[in-house]
Amino acid sequence: MPDAGLPVRFGWFLVPEAADPRGLVADVRQAERAGFDLIGIQDHPYQRRYLDTFSLLAALATATERVGLFPDVASLPLRHPAMLAKAASSIDLLSGGRFELGLGAGSLWDAIAAMGGPRRSPGEALEAVEEAIGLLRLLWSDARSARFEGRHYRVVGLKPGPPPAHPIGIWVGGYGPRMQTLIGRLADGWVPSSSYLPPERLPAAQARIDAAAAAAGRDPAAIRRLYNISGRIGPGGGGFLDGPPGQWVEQLLPLVVETGMDTFVVWPSESPASQLQVFAAEVAPALREAVAAHRGRA
Repeated sequence: MPDAGLPVRFGWFLVPEAADPRGLVADVRQAERAGFDLIGIQDHPYQRRYLDTFSLLAALATATERVGLFPDVASLPLRHPAMLAKAASSIDLLSGGRFELGLGAGSLWDAIAAMGGPRRSPGEALEAVEEAIGLLRLLWSDARSARFEGRHYRVVGLKPGPPPAHPIGIWVGGYGPRMQTLIGRLADGWVPSSSYLPPERLPAAQARIDAAAAAAGRDPAAIRRLYNISGRIGPGGGGFLDGPPGQWVEQLLPLVVETGMDTFVVWPSESPASQLQVFAAEVAPALREAVAAHRGRA
């Protein structure tokens, strides 16, 4: 995907450690004050050391004023779409329209099965995501009654509501060609992670999403492209996102202006509090300036 000219946005990836709940709220308030646009929270309900992601998101909705919130990404096999729709609408209302829904097909199937969830094949997981997207949008609509018959999900006579405060985007995390094609056809955004999909593999995936969007009569530029990135800001290093702020800007710039990513969600590999401040003060503004300068020359 070529550069769509969208403003570059930055998110902070929050690990929902249960040991210090008040500290998590303080961290998010700090990220909001530092100017981050989004807070993304991983969703692993089977992890005993983690808070429930949606409960935490609801708490953050009333503890913040500006920053956007999303699960990065929700574990669909453990969260029925009807309940996801209700939770998403509720958090969106609590936050005044600042919630988006990151959605994942599932992974760590042993852990999901141990919690009572289904163990799905790749094909079944793909089908379930497609069904979930359709059901979620139905349950956010103004329909008086909802009926949905699918292979994985079924609702009959359900009354949708409450409606969300704004049209909630569905941002899907996915890596395989079939999932990327589905994203192009149906999703509002794509959320890969650099640890699973390194930068050199982004262009081919973007091309699949764009082609699928165009074939479905959609504008590819309407699909948000978020990238979960992990790294360390500091001296030395030399690998991807392991070095001083200038190196981060140099490595992230082509991902915006050549590859078409528009949002970076940062998960620091060390010292989160200090890394947050350095990223906000030295990386984010410099990258925005570099993008603006490149676009001005284009």
